[in-house]
Amino acid sequence: MIDRSSRSRLTERLLPQFAGDTLFDAIARAVCRAGCLPRKELYEAWEVARRVRRRFRGGRIVDLACGHGLLAQILLLLDDSSPMAIAVDRRIPQSAATLTEALCQGWPRLQGRIQLVEDDLMTVPLQGDDLVVSAHACGELTDLVLDRAVEAGARVAVLPCCHDLTGADLGGLQGWLDGPLAMDATRVARLRARGYRVYTQRIPDEITPKNRLLLAEPHH
Repeated sequence: MIDRSSRSRLTERLLPQFAGDTLFDAIARAVCRAGCLPRKELYEAWEVARRVRRRFRGGRIVDLACGHGLLAQILLLLDDSSPMAIAVDRRIPQSAATLTEALCQGWPRLQGRIQLVEDDLMTVPLQGDDLVVSAHACGELTDLVLDRAVEAGARVAVLPCCHDLTGADLGGLQGWLDGPLAMDATRVARLRARGYRVYTQRIPDEITPKNRLLLAEPHH
């Protein structure tokens, strides 16, 4: 069995592992050629993107705390009706451009539709028809992403991680639920209180134990 949670980088040496003709294999080969991503991030982005696209179609993709921006690009590949993707982080790794180039070689239709933006997540303008996503935005960054999406009235999907429980809002649930779960349950309650319909899912826990996926859209 392949260890899908491995933090070792995917490189050209591993191309034979992805010899199939599925979209996932083709994306994995592009990632191997780029040679800059841990295996875990590929599987995480793929599992999140598939679940998001089953629920939410279209819209400009805004990937906040994007790292290399792979999630944004897979979302474009899974649904070409999204016009473009903006991948935003305070610091974008230099190799992110290499990854984008490798994907654009495989899918020329991505050319010019992906913007990697180094900026503060607070200041990126969002629109109501955006699809705002974030995989493993650490700690309170997850709440920032949710707040920004709600302010814009946009659909949102987050995979929370690194729950910082110091002074956190646990909704009084910590007597029943462990801290991180209480925190995520309270996030759901807050979104519902703000007029959102919420869907909760998990990605496989052999990829990451922090595997709770929260998807939400405004009630219209």
